[in-house]
Amino acid sequence: MSWEQLAELIRSILFTQTGIPHLSGGNVLMIVVGLVFLYLAIAKDYEPLLLLPIGFGIFIVNFPLTPLMGFTEQGTPDLIRAFYKYGVEWEIIPCVIFLGLGAMTDFGPLIANPKTLIIGAGAQLGVFVTYIGTLFFGFTLKEAASVGIIGGADGPTTIYLTTKLAPHLLGANALAAYSYMAMVPLIQPPIMRWMTTLDQRRIRMRQLRIVSAREKLLFPLIATVLIVLLIPAVAPLMGMFMFGNLMRESGVVKRLSDTAQNALMNIVTIFLGLSVGATMQAEVFLNWKPMLIFAFGLLDFVVCTFGGILTVHIMNLFLKEKMNPLIGSAGVSAVPMSARVSHVEGLKADPDNWLIMHAMGPNLAGVIGSAAAAGMFIAMFQ
Repeated sequence: MSWEQLAELIRSILFTQTGIPHLSGGNVLMIVVGLVFLYLAIAKDYEPLLLLPIGFGIFIVNFPLTPLMGFTEQGTPDLIRAFYKYGVEWEIIPCVIFLGLGAMTDFGPLIANPKTLIIGAGAQLGVFVTYIGTLFFGFTLKEAASVGIIGGADGPTTIYLTTKLAPHLLGANALAAYSYMAMVPLIQPPIMRWMTTLDQRRIRMRQLRIVSAREKLLFPLIATVLIVLLIPAVAPLMGMFMFGNLMRESGVVKRLSDTAQNALMNIVTIFLGLSVGATMQAEVFLNWKPMLIFAFGLLDFVVCTFGGILTVHIMNLFLKEKMNPLIGSAGVSAVPMSARVSHVEGLKADPDNWLIMHAMGPNLAGVIGSAAAAGMFIAMFQ
């Protein structure tokens, strides 16, 4: 063999074993998409705990020949495929995230003003509007349900429902949900101002009563009984949510509560973000359905915000003590960001009007409402 032949053989082996000849335009486009999400997380601070691992997952999985989302010759899953299979497909990670969220949650504002449960229900309007709308664009019933839940602005619930009903849409649905959650401060304020007058935004609400430790302790138990009896399909999510809250309010397992809120929550967030991002390979994502999902996700979120504010307007027709309609936008379950947006908009109208605790009631009700909607879809289609 001549030196020229040997050099040609070496070049051929090196070239075919690298990803360079397999790099497509779609791969490049998705790598750029991953970089955009990394930019939003790092430079703009948009939900960085989620968008950074999701963005990196999109970025790395779109390099050709990477052993990340496939299976070995022995049939065992590659690294990120293992995270996805055992964490997401087996529905463990979303439930563990709800455990951590429960441990972080103070249900005091909801207990003090239980009327806000109605607002959380009204803010699910977009879920059902979008569900019906997607059916006219070729989505199946299960796919439409998985897209509709995006408007609830609850990432773990979106992932949980999509995994059960339409796992092939998981990447697009999860990314749309978390993207619009990150953009709550941009999307909601124009809708809030359009649907309210200055006088309505200046409505001051009476300070919430003090909720006793006993009430907080009993709430997760009573809520579990009611929710699991009425919507059994959502028991894994809401059961973990209420268990986390029980650990918090009992005061006897502080180490467990702290672990659920911090270390455990951070670990599963890393695995979830990478797994979701890695599902967005070019050959899967670059078709018409994921593109429509992003459009419908925005519509969904807008209508949910509209539904929450409209619900407050309707309730005010029958209430002696009027509620500030700005808290209606917090009925989506982007906790606590949407409650903060309600508070900020209220301060713009009246610098002495503090709405944050009032808005937390609908915000927490939205978590329960979106999970209830997901449970209804599961019961209907699974």
